[in-house]
Amino acid sequence: MPKKIKVLFRHRSMEMGGVERVLLDLLENLPRDLFDITFFLTLNQGELRKSVPKDIEFITFQKGREDMSNNRIIRTLQLIKRNLILRFYKKNPQLLYKNFIKKDFDLEIAPTYTEFDNILSSPLNSRKIAWFHTDVSYDPDRERVLNRINNLKKFDWVIFGSRQTRDVIVDLYDIHFPKSSVIYNAIKINEAVKKASEFPVNYDTHPVFSSMGRLHSRKNYHTLMKVHRRLLDDGLLHSIAVIGGGGEMENLKNQAKELGVESTFMLLDSQINPYPYIIHSDYFVLPSESESYPLTIGEVMGLNIPIISTNVGGIPEMIEHNFDGYLVEPDENSIYEGMKLFLTSSEITQRFRTNLLKSVEKFDNNKIYHEVTSVFQQQYELKG
Repeated sequence: MPKKIKVLFRHRSMEMGGVERVLLDLLENLPRDLFDITFFLTLNQGELRKSVPKDIEFITFQKGREDMSNNRIIRTLQLIKRNLILRFYKKNPQLLYKNFIKKDFDLEIAPTYTEFDNILSSPLNSRKIAWFHTDVSYDPDRERVLNRINNLKKFDWVIFGSRQTRDVIVDLYDIHFPKSSVIYNAIKINEAVKKASEFPVNYDTHPVFSSMGRLHSRKNYHTLMKVHRRLLDDGLLHSIAVIGGGGEMENLKNQAKELGVESTFMLLDSQINPYPYIIHSDYFVLPSESESYPLTIGEVMGLNIPIISTNVGGIPEMIEHNFDGYLVEPDENSIYEGMKLFLTSSEITQRFRTNLLKSVEKFDNNKIYHEVTSVFQQQYELKG
């Protein structure tokens, strides 16, 4: 029996997010006859931590917030202690591997840029692979971008989540990555369709635009809310349901109160199963200022919900404008015009629904798993 390739994935925590869902999909679907997989989770934290496959080795390092004391003083002390431990082991990675990871690996994987330093500082003689999902054209901090790009260049291989993600680095910085490939994220349409029927969702005000994403300023929900108010003022009754949690929640709640849209701009927080909220909506809107290759777009296409999305990142590699979705610029007027079109033209949205029935065939997960497997095997052979 051939020797299995020993692979270590490292990640910080498992809050609901696109990277976390991509990571879980890989952990579930990489072939077990070829790979011996270990997952090292720095913080045992987040809604998805219990979704890690049971047939891989799962190492957790520090307690998550969910498992800490409800007493404010004790909790503060626990967080301080945790932070000190994390700092110590970040400065002494050889001790982390000796005391906690305790194994040798052929390949070490950074699923996102937050893990670049951790993987690059590994004391192991492994081949190191990075995933990069970030559209650097959005980030105004050139120093931060160059730091990430320079770290990327230190990896043995880089997997980019879309063609645009790699091309924009060439366009803006004239930096090329010959040791790289573009592999799209797998999109589990059948699973989304199945989960969408698990429970009913009733909205008070139709038509409903659903949306899903982490509540971060670059997701542009503050602009979407302004568009919502304008459309209401123009007599176009509708509501918006946003699924996702994050740091912008309080700001968005305050904005909704100021604009008087608390009942029609619904902030539903993170949901373990978001799909019933989407399938019971009439349309989907993604207002982001930056994306790579978002799983949500493919899943919503599979649910046969017409989509308005900003024309950013790898999204035009997923949606064909005016055929199976509608692309707009990430500014208030463009989003307004797109949503107004959906609210006033049932013909265009019905055409999208019809075309989506065929379009979803473009998402081939088996091809994606084969491409990842090939990269891992090639890097293992180069390790020698």
